[in-house]
Amino acid sequence: MQPGHRSVPHTADARIEAWAATREACVAEAVTAMVETFADTSAARPTDSASFEVTADTDEDLLVAVLDEVVYLLDTADVIPLATRVEPALEEGYDVHFEVTDIGEVELVGAVPKAVSLHGLRFEQGPEGWTCAVTLDV
Repeated sequence: MQPGHRSVPHTADARIEAWAATREACVAEAVTAMVETFADTSAARPTDSASFEVTADTDEDLLVAVLDEVVYLLDTADVIPLATRVEPALEEGYDVHFEVTDIGEVELVGAVPKAVSLHGLRFEQGPEGWTCAVTLDV
């Protein structure tokens, strides 16, 4: 399965879908889809990085935790992820690494998400790989 993502119409918020061969790559695609709902990053270059660990009971918890971290970084550090890497941690959970740039280095093209909604959340493995769908509160 070729990885990919897209925005889909939603009445008041933003809705994204992502797909990839692995759970981790699907989460990374979801981050890219999320960022593309509100920012044009085509001319931006990474200026820093941010890493964190996630321990999640379910695949949905993993997805929400990573997307919540994007919102947190926007709110507290004024940075935006340009690239995402998610890998299984050595002992438990996942290591997440963002290549980031200052929010002032990108063109805002939409409303910045304030939260990840649990309503309509979907993250599942199918015969061709992993898919997810998420609504973002804006």
